[in-house]
Amino acid sequence: MTGHERTGGRWLAFVESNTTGTGREFCAAARARGLRPVLLTRDPGRYVYVEQDDIDTRLLDTGDLAAVVDCCAGLVLDGGLAGVASSSEYFVSTAARAAAKLGLPAADGDAIARCRDKETQGAALAAAGVPVPACTAVGEVADAVRAADGIGHPVVLKPVLGSGSVGVRLCRDRDETRRWADELLSRSTDERGNPVPTRILVQEAVEGPEFSVETFDNAVVTVVAKHIGPRPYFVETGHEVPAPVPDATAAALGDTALRALAALGLGWGAAHTELRMSAHGPVVIEVNPRLAGGMIPVAVRAALGIDLVDAVIARAAGQSRTPAGPGRRHAAVRFLRNEREGLVTGIGGVEAAQTAPGVVAVAIGTAPGRTVRVTNTFQDRLGCVVATGTDGEQAGHRAAAAARLIRIELEEPALPDEGVAG
Repeated sequence: MTGHERTGGRWLAFVESNTTGTGREFCAAARARGLRPVLLTRDPGRYVYVEQDDIDTRLLDTGDLAAVVDCCAGLVLDGGLAGVASSSEYFVSTAARAAAKLGLPAADGDAIARCRDKETQGAALAAAGVPVPACTAVGEVADAVRAADGIGHPVVLKPVLGSGSVGVRLCRDRDETRRWADELLSRSTDERGNPVPTRILVQEAVEGPEFSVETFDNAVVTVVAKHIGPRPYFVETGHEVPAPVPDATAAALGDTALRALAALGLGWGAAHTELRMSAHGPVVIEVNPRLAGGMIPVAVRAALGIDLVDAVIARAAGQSRTPAGPGRRHAAVRFLRNEREGLVTGIGGVEAAQTAPGVVAVAIGTAPGRTVRVTNTFQDRLGCVVATGTDGEQAGHRAAAAARLIRIELEEPALPDEGVAG
């Protein structure tokens, strides 16, 4: 039993977690409310913060709903269970279904599961008249090429289930479409080792700046401007809160996001809707039935005084939300991205980044002894900085400057022996 366990209070169970950022924040928020966070996981070693923050864990097959419910039922008997939640998109439905089975506060787990299937989600949104990209789901490479021909290149290919830009790629012609469709359809598991569906989406490439709308229940909290890395991938490299756009643009984005939630049967707790502002107006790229990742909640709290992490914990535990506090009006997130592979041998500059002007949070998502790879997904983000400023531009400059102070030292993999001529 850890020191935190001895403080008393009911458990709050988390089914898996984001590896950094909000995963760590969820546990801290639970403790701040007098609850005992416990992480239900197949592999606690995936989460750097678990050991650092002395988080209690339970080992089990989190892909098995019955196992999750059984574990939670045990927590009910061991001091009481306030609620079940997850910061991971892969497990929000499992958490909601487990909570409902135990009579605890919960969103509609079935609606969440339907939303997570991007094929089903897109069809529901289109049927409700919500603007979405033209899209076709396929299970064969040849069908992907035909679908792309019908939509018109360039197109975006992505898994039917997925998160964090995993497997998402712009394909500019038939050859790229054929090669990437073959790559996606040949994958048998995702980055967590889970089996993946043998279907992918071929989606119209919508041009225009990207935003997200953060909502809680049926209300817009804020609109976030997003920075995306170089094509052909879609890895997020930063955010601004609130988005520096005219009020009419923010209102149009927010209204479109609320229409999408209504069409999907969502509206309990947090949601994170990604959109692009096309020449014809907002287009919903996808709705995520969960709190935003990428340290967006930390930036929202710094800019607006609204603690979305605490709100999610309060809702899951059946407690009342904390009123908004003072904010600093503008905040930005910038990520430290990995651009080469190797073994992490050291991390420096963190203190300098933490004390840089305007910085309110620094998070590191790796540790010495870990091997990092270039994946062109969210996993390439080895750290991030959140900073505030008098406007979005100053906040962004401060966050970027502080991120540059952080050094992830790598020992590059040895090159294969080239052989010696005999």
